Amino acid sequence: MPTIANRLFEDIKPGDAASAQRTVSAADLRAWACAFGDAGHLAGAGDSQAVAGVAASLFAALVGSALPGPGAAIRSSTVSLSAPLPVDMPLTVVVTVRETHGADKTLVLDGRVTGPDAGVIATATIVVAAPAVAARVDVPEHRLEGLLERCRGLKPMPTAVVHPVSLDAIEGALDAAAAGLILPVLYGPEAEIRRIAAAAGLDLSGARIVSTASEEESAAKAAAAAGAGEVEALMKGSLHTDVLLHAVMQKEAGLRTGRLLSHCAMMSVPTYARRVVLTDVALNIAPDTDQKRDICQNAIGFARALGVETPKVAVLAAVEMVRTKMAATVDGAILAKMADRRQIVGGIVDGPLDLDAAVDAGAAKVKHIVSPVAGVADVLLVPNIEAGNMIYKNLAFMSDAQTAGLVVGARVPVMLTSRADSASARRFSAAAAVLYADALKREPDAILPLTAD
Repeated sequence: MPTIANRLFEDIKPGDAASAQRTVSAADLRAWACAFGDAGHLAGAGDSQAVAGVAASLFAALVGSALPGPGAAIRSSTVSLSAPLPVDMPLTVVVTVRETHGADKTLVLDGRVTGPDAGVIATATIVVAAPAVAARVDVPEHRLEGLLERCRGLKPMPTAVVHPVSLDAIEGALDAAAAGLILPVLYGPEAEIRRIAAAAGLDLSGARIVSTASEEESAAKAAAAAGAGEVEALMKGSLHTDVLLHAVMQKEAGLRTGRLLSHCAMMSVPTYARRVVLTDVALNIAPDTDQKRDICQNAIGFARALGVETPKVAVLAAVEMVRTKMAATVDGAILAKMADRRQIVGGIVDGPLDLDAAVDAGAAKVKHIVSPVAGVADVLLVPNIEAGNMIYKNLAFMSDAQTAGLVVGARVPVMLTSRADSASARRFSAAAAVLYADALKREPDAILPLTAD
């Protein structure tokens, strides 16, 4: 969890500046429009008040987080737009101190937003009251762009892209490579892969191709390469998920750990200021208690690899009380006790918790729930695949959530890309795989630990 500190008036002088990199998505504009009733943007009409609002918010966020930081109060702000706000492109936001006024301890700041070509998009004049007292604030990580930032110091990861015989599968692999995340090795029918790439004008010069004749051969050869250490991750192409995972689980592939495979998705929702891991939404249909134990342990390792030091796991059910006729509540209580007995390690586990109590401290207080997890859960462990899949798709498709998903529990991470995934979801999943594989190399006992059993 990052910590930000403020600066007092006495420590600030003209010319001081702060900057940040931001990427605004179409989902950000929709969220702004929904929150503030910008019917023009919602209807898809040209210029939008959402654009002006987002630009003002970029300046306000930098004032509140960096210069002067927590405790600052904006007295007035004038924002001027010079060009359209680009979507899904990196922006640089800068605020610079123009004047300081000792009588009332206010600052006059000049703001500027520029695009990737350094062209000016917006400017601002902001009058700010400096903080009265020094403060340091722990801020939960939220946006998934932080995953990309954490990958910048790591080398691109050799990755087997399994049977990419569709345009979206090839584009996804090349996009992750262009972002500096992976070094793709394409396992599939070479002639078909080259034909699809050529028709779309895609350059395959940065990817090695291992030619295969079928889905099964692609999966088997890719899994064997991962087991031999030739690649560090697997990315699903255009084959069926069960074909890929069957190859992963074959003894001769050398990828089994004795742990159940499960799916973890880290999610960032625009209207919720903490990112959470949701599990299992894609693989295990109706897991029993022992399987949920593995799912829980896998999720703790996944969250730790992605930067959560001590993950707090909420085992979800419809109610927060143990009801013997509701199996999910019994599982929650058992898993919590398993964590007490170190049959689950590396995190804090509590359950049963209903969803509102798991993510909202106010709801937990109203319900008189005393728990180290309630209201601050990092991981939401769902009762079954139906519940998990519905939560996931609700957040992804109706709430514009950012997502990063992996299959974990094997010796390498597996990316299950989908045709419905956005380009950003594919990049975030690739970044998650890079971080997971790196953590697995550096601290395997923390990511796939031995437990009391």
